[in-house]
Amino acid sequence: QVQLVESGGGLVQPGGSLRLSCAASGSVFSINDMGWYRQAPGKERELVAVTTNGGYTRYRDSVKGRFTLTRDNAKNTVYLQMNSLKPEDTAVYYCNMEVNGLMYWGKGTLVTVSL
Repeated sequence: QVQLVESGGGLVQPGGSLRLSCAASGSVFSINDMGWYRQAPGKERELVAVTTNGGYTRYRDSVKGRFTLTRDNAKNTVYLQMNSLKPEDTAVYYCNMEVNGLMYWGKGTLVTVSL
């Protein structure tokens, strides 16, 4: 079994920063794509950023220049550094990884950007 465990969400004021982490545990033999999605209330889940094992990373337009996605393959962990946060970034953030050829999701961590 493989589990993804997220951490780092919380409440932050506009303009602030948060760092999300997601670690894969269990019977992990290979990880290809690692990424983060988010879902705001009343909206569909959307891609925030994703990185391949080959090092290619892409971001949704609204977070480019503010968010940075990195991965630590030795720790089976992906990070999302979020700077200059805006109220519209408020959402539940979900980690997503392709582990051993299968897609896995974390349970989600809430990020709230508000005064």
